[in-house]
Amino acid sequence: MRFIVFLSLFSVLLISSCTQKEENVRVVRKFTNHWKFNLLDSLENDSGYYRPDLDDSKWRVLNLPHDWSIEGTFSPDHPADVGGGALPGGIGWYRKTFLLSEKDRGKKVFIDFDGVYMNSEVWINGHYLGKRPYGYISFRYDLTPHLNFGDKENVLAVKVDNSRQPNSRWYSGSGIYRNVWLTTVNPLYVDHWGTFITTPHIEDDRAVVHIQSTVNNDFDQPVACTVITQVVSPEGVVVAQTESADKELLPNQKITFSDSVEVPHPVLWDLNQPKIYTAITRVWSNGHLMDQYRTKFGIRNFYFDAEKGFFLNGRPVKIKGVCLHHDLGALGSAFNRRAMERQLQIMQKMGVNAIRTSHNPPAPEVLQLCDSMGFIVMDEAFDMWAIAKVKYDYSLYWEEWHQQDLRDFIRRDRNHPSVMIWSIGNEIMEQWDSSGVELTRELAAIVRKLDPTRPITTGNNEPSPRNYLIQSGALDLIGINYHHEGWTDFPKIYPGQKFIATETNSSLHTRGHYDMPSDSVRIWPTRWDVPFEGGNPGNTCSAYDNCRTPWGSTHADTWRLIKKYDFLSGMFIWTGFDYLGEPTPYKWPSRSSYFGLVDLAGFPKDAYYFYKSEWSEDTVLHVFPHWNWEDGQMVDVWAYYNHADEVELFLNDKSLGSKSKSDEQFHVMWRVPFVPGTLRAVSRKNGQTVAEKIIHTAGQPARIHLTCDREVIRADGEDLAFVTATVTDKDGNPVPDANNLIKFSLNGEASIVATDNGDQTCLTSFQSHQRKAFHGKCLAIVRAGTKKGSVLLKAASEGLPESTVRIEMK
Repeated sequence: MRFIVFLSLFSVLLISSCTQKEENVRVVRKFTNHWKFNLLDSLENDSGYYRPDLDDSKWRVLNLPHDWSIEGTFSPDHPADVGGGALPGGIGWYRKTFLLSEKDRGKKVFIDFDGVYMNSEVWINGHYLGKRPYGYISFRYDLTPHLNFGDKENVLAVKVDNSRQPNSRWYSGSGIYRNVWLTTVNPLYVDHWGTFITTPHIEDDRAVVHIQSTVNNDFDQPVACTVITQVVSPEGVVVAQTESADKELLPNQKITFSDSVEVPHPVLWDLNQPKIYTAITRVWSNGHLMDQYRTKFGIRNFYFDAEKGFFLNGRPVKIKGVCLHHDLGALGSAFNRRAMERQLQIMQKMGVNAIRTSHNPPAPEVLQLCDSMGFIVMDEAFDMWAIAKVKYDYSLYWEEWHQQDLRDFIRRDRNHPSVMIWSIGNEIMEQWDSSGVELTRELAAIVRKLDPTRPITTGNNEPSPRNYLIQSGALDLIGINYHHEGWTDFPKIYPGQKFIATETNSSLHTRGHYDMPSDSVRIWPTRWDVPFEGGNPGNTCSAYDNCRTPWGSTHADTWRLIKKYDFLSGMFIWTGFDYLGEPTPYKWPSRSSYFGLVDLAGFPKDAYYFYKSEWSEDTVLHVFPHWNWEDGQMVDVWAYYNHADEVELFLNDKSLGSKSKSDEQFHVMWRVPFVPGTLRAVSRKNGQTVAEKIIHTAGQPARIHLTCDREVIRADGEDLAFVTATVTDKDGNPVPDANNLIKFSLNGEASIVATDNGDQTCLTSFQSHQRKAFHGKCLAIVRAGTKKGSVLLKAASEGLPESTVRIEMK
């Protein structure tokens, strides 16, 4: 091992000069613009759609990522049914024509798909490359043998078959819904996902960084090879370097180079300081630079303790997590980095420090964001194994594909510092089948061979030792879904084992709807296996913490236990956001979930502030509900608060008394006969005011108030602005029952891509530019154009003055 430390300006210049030299050795470009798309009708013959000479001039032109299902009409008659979001599937074809320079002749050219849902098949210039059934997996094809160079065009064709439904328990989306990349390299190159970096030993003054790099020789002759890897600090300074001995690679041989370096005075990746290092791996042959490959990683250590829970960098940390599905609300499953970043920002403001990618591999950018923002990630591979959950799910492809899919999943994600738990399955049916023993051992062995550094778990809704997955002895963490009533007995049932609550709560909420009395819990449905016939008109659920599923629990009951016991390392709430599909407890016309702490449009529900008061350092005083009721109606007024001893409530300046939370209580409540006017709450500590909240009885709708999540967005054709429209009275008070139809229009080089309002029963297409307010709010999503300047979004509603907001694009 050679160890070199560079701390001078020379090291920065070295990086700069090397980067200039490397511009042509590895070229990775986003391959998402100007695709042609055709969605088949039921009678269409697509047998020749892969042919290069096909006339596709009448096909639709679009940019990727793309989800055709979200463009459809909601209907309970779609084969996916309401559980799958009540939107259509089908078969779609994508084609892209492109040129390659003569200078690329003799190089390797790969196409990388981050995810295609589902059953994708790919052709290049009429040559079949292969099929990948799993809709969430990333994969690569080698285009090199079939390419044209110079003036002759290349035609890439992709068939996506999401016609056999139901194949998912939630909304999947359809199409090439994640990014695509074209990678050009020399025939001596670092393999796809070809590095693995670990930090086996960390002290205050040094960290040992172990680096594995797998190099491929696709020349038709032996090649001498040297691998040099530099470690670059978060500040951009080279802090360590390793150089391999020369090795000869035979034709079509791949070799893994392994070495370790010491990084002085490491800056640790942590939740509040997510510092990222970069390893730059350069492949040399006979003095020529053949390839360079950059790997982001973090220096951190963590472990789970059977008695004390989770530790990160030597200190105990309670995992305060949420489960997130892959859809982005009104945008469907078409991945957008800003939309995902917004979701994570909203979660982080609540105090969330962990994300579970339920129940499948996420888009790669999700983990990049978690790395840079500071989240712990439970990275999940499968929702089912060999035994099906729905008729056409992944179990049909399990035998042929699960090993390769799992290997690809681990190799893709194993360098992300945010990933600290591998989940190999969720609520797997083999929990009750003896085949689960060997399957668990098989999957765990695959994971450990590729990454022995992280614990392995499964989300188990059978929490007893009868569970065959647990019986396998192959799990490092016992993951329990729900069953909070048995958590305190975990050390007795599983002595010496480590606990994680992989899925909790399944509480149900409609933003802005309140069922009283609030201290009476509604369990909807009454049983999971019995059709639900109760509920509310309009398919609503109460936004107090007083409505849950029979397998779930209230937010207060769950957190009370997790907070109290150290051995309960943490929890992942089902869910952070509402998502399309699974509209428990209802069926049609509901088409999206009620589980989220935030609705589908991104508007927080009241329970969001419960966790913010417990998990966040921000001062919280959240008082609800609104103050528009029938005269004399008894209304339960709740307050979530922190950093205070008590809260005093006033109605029209008359005190209704001060209240304080007792041990293991998370809110205070007053039962108040409604009188129009003003509710005012004041929180105090040691007699000093900490926070104040005022709620007025609102009058009739008079205005539309527009607010944008950011004043400036990037003019890159991808960035998004999320604009909230709030209906207010003449004094600016939000009108809680307003349902005005709001019509959006836009002046400028941008586009309205979707609207939403968070109503689980709204059947208006997300593509519509008009939307009814739901409990006084709705949302417009604006996509930036590619020209700098400003655009003006307008909102109009009958009887109300037009409102505008300006969005700058730079």
